[in-house]
Amino acid sequence: MRVKMLWSWVCLLLSTLCVTSAFGGKVLVFPLDGSHWVNMKVVIEGLHSRGHQVDVLRTDDSWYIKEKSPLYTSITLDVESGFSKDSIIEIVEKLLRIQREGKSVWTRLKLESEKSEKASVMHEKTSKLLMWILENKTMVESLQSAKYDLVLTDPVVPCGVILAHFLKLPLVLNVRWTSHGEGHLAIAPSPLSYVPLTGTEFSDKMSFFERVVNNLLFIFAKYQYSKYIQLHYDGVLQKYLSPDADYCSLFQAADLWLMRVDFVFEFPRPTMPNVIYMGGFQCKPAKPLPDHLEEFVQSSGEHGFIIMSLGTLIGALPSDLADEIAAAFAKLPQKVIWRYKGAKPSTLGNNTLLVDWMPQNDLLGHPKMKLFVAHGGTNGVQEAIYHGVPILGLPLIFDQRDNLLRIVMRKAGKVLDIVTLDHDIFYQGIQEILSDPSYRNNMQRLSRLHKDQPIPPLDSALFWIEFVMRHKGAAHLRTESYQMPWYVYHSVDVLLFLSAVALLILGALSTFTYWLCSKLCLKRKCKHD
Repeated sequence: MRVKMLWSWVCLLLSTLCVTSAFGGKVLVFPLDGSHWVNMKVVIEGLHSRGHQVDVLRTDDSWYIKEKSPLYTSITLDVESGFSKDSIIEIVEKLLRIQREGKSVWTRLKLESEKSEKASVMHEKTSKLLMWILENKTMVESLQSAKYDLVLTDPVVPCGVILAHFLKLPLVLNVRWTSHGEGHLAIAPSPLSYVPLTGTEFSDKMSFFERVVNNLLFIFAKYQYSKYIQLHYDGVLQKYLSPDADYCSLFQAADLWLMRVDFVFEFPRPTMPNVIYMGGFQCKPAKPLPDHLEEFVQSSGEHGFIIMSLGTLIGALPSDLADEIAAAFAKLPQKVIWRYKGAKPSTLGNNTLLVDWMPQNDLLGHPKMKLFVAHGGTNGVQEAIYHGVPILGLPLIFDQRDNLLRIVMRKAGKVLDIVTLDHDIFYQGIQEILSDPSYRNNMQRLSRLHKDQPIPPLDSALFWIEFVMRHKGAAHLRTESYQMPWYVYHSVDVLLFLSAVALLILGALSTFTYWLCSKLCLKRKCKHD
C-alpha cells in the first residue's frame, strides 16, 4: 500500500514538472530602474522559478539592472535611458532643496514647474531610446524571431507599452504609476468626488472646497500631460503604429494590470476586471540578521531599536538637517540603525549605527523592532504594514506624502514636515508613537487584514501572467471603452438627444396647449357675441 502511495506521489510530481516544462513561456521584460526594479525583480524570480524564460531589456547605463543574472537573459541597449542614477539623484536633490525653501504658493508652483521640466527632459530621452530600438532592424528582427508570449513592463515610461503594440504581443503592466498619473486613472472610473488625486493630500472624504481643488488639479494634470509628455511620443506612434494611434489608449488596451496596491492601504474606489491587486507582494517573513546587526539590536535590551531609511534615492541629507535628526536620536534609550551615506553628523550619539545598506525587511520583522522612520515610499510602507511596525514619516518628494497620509488616516503613524523639522520636533514625534500603544495596535490590525488572503499576492500575480500566456491575452476582461470618443464615453450624445426629444415634446405640448386655449377663447367670444 505504501509503495503504491509513494508511486502515486512520484507520478504526480513528474506530471507537474512536465506540465511546468510544457507550459514554460517566453517573457520580454522592459523594466524601470531604481526602486521599481526591486519590484520587477521579485516577479522575474517567480517566473524563473516556474520554468519560464525571461529576457530583460536594459541600457548600458543601468544602475540596478545587472547584465549577468541566473534569473534572466539581458539584452543590453547601447544607448542612454534618460533614467541614469546620477541624473535621477540630481533631480531628487534639487526638488528637496526647493521644498525646504518654505511652505508657500510660490514654492509649490516652483516645485511643480521643476518636476514638469525634468519630466519633459526624461521623456524626450526616452522617446529617443524608443526610436533607437525601432530603427534598429537587427534588434527588431531579433525580438520578432524570439516568439515571445507577452511583454511585461512598468508603464512609468511607455517604451514597453509601445514596443508590445509594435510587436503585436499581449501586454501585462506591473504598475502603480503610468507616465501620466496613478494607474487607476487610466483604466478605471475615477469619480473626483471621492477619488483624491496624488499630490492633493486629500482623503476619500473631501469637503466641497477640497472637491473643487481636486477637479482643478485634474484639469491641470491633463494640461501637464499633453504639454510635457504626450508630445514626445506622437511622432513615434504615427510612424511605427498608425497615424491615428492614441497615446493613452495604448495603456488602456493592456491585457492585465498587476496593481501594486492593497485596499488595506488604499482608499476604496472603482476598479476593473483586468486589474489584479498584488500590494505587498514583495514582503516576506524576516530572515535572521547578520551577526553584527543581531548583536547590535540585542544590546538594546528592553527598549528595542528603531530603523531609519529614506529610500534608494536619498542617501544623504543637508548637514544641518542630518545634525538635527542625529541629535534627537542621541537622546533616546533605544538603539538606532540609520541608512545614511553622507558625512557623519556632528551630533551622532553612541546609540546610532550608520550603515550604507540594511536588510530592511528582516529588521522590520525582528521582535525588538519598535519604530520605522521612513520617507513614505510604497515598498517601505507596505513592508511596515506586513510586519505591523508603526511609521514616523518624513515625506520628501513625489507620492510620499500621500502614501503616509493613508497611514495617518488609519492612525498607524505620524507625519512630520521636513521644512520645519528640528531635533525637538523630531524627538517629540518619536516619543509620541513609542509611548502611545494605539499606533502599534492599529498597524498590527492592518497587518492582520493584509495577510488574511486566500492566495498570496505574488502567487496571484504569477497565475494571471501565466493565464495571459495560455490564452494569448485576456481581451474578455478588458473594457473597450477606451475606443469610444469622449462624448460617447460620458453619454454626452445621449444626453443631447434626450434633451432634444424633451424639448421637442415640450414644444409640441406648448403648441397644442396654445392652440387649445386659442380655440376655447374663440368659442367663448363667439358665444358671448
